[in-house]
Amino acid sequence: MLFWHLGASVAVARYTFRDEKMDLRFLAFGALLPDIVDTPIGLLMWDSFQSVRLVAHSLLAAVAIMVLVLIRTRRGRPRRRWMAVAVGMLLHLFLDAMWDSQQTLLWPFLGTEFSGQTYDTVGGYISSVIANPLVWGLEALGLIYLVVLGRRGGLIDRSARKNLLSTGVIEVPIPER
Repeated sequence: MLFWHLGASVAVARYTFRDEKMDLRFLAFGALLPDIVDTPIGLLMWDSFQSVRLVAHSLLAAVAIMVLVLIRTRRGRPRRRWMAVAVGMLLHLFLDAMWDSQQTLLWPFLGTEFSGQTYDTVGGYISSVIANPLVWGLEALGLIYLVVLGRRGGLIDRSARKNLLSTGVIEVPIPER
């Protein structure tokens, strides 16, 4: 799910951390990273894993990224920027409801197997995803949020788009609580 992970991660991070200067490029990358890593591997090796949620969908992967950022950066903007990747990964796990797949979420602490899915073939899995109205509803919700945020940020204007692409910041104030 592309728009669900992007839109919901941006919304949750903006309203939780209340940081209008958060680099959304790094957050978005982190929010998509588990699927970027695991989906191709899971699809290519379906007979072995019967899942597209593998190592990158574990807490270990997100914590490893977080620890790496803490070790490799000093306080300040670079650390905040790169920490957004780990935050995005953690939000991805939350949005995927990974607590229902504890064997994957807590991999390798509960064993080296991943939580499998109930489909015998990759085609069965893909068909089920395409036919799932919840997937389409969540994708629409994420896309609607991104469109509204983009309109409020004036992304129709070339300079606003250029600013977002170069800084990762969208000029939309976060309302007071």
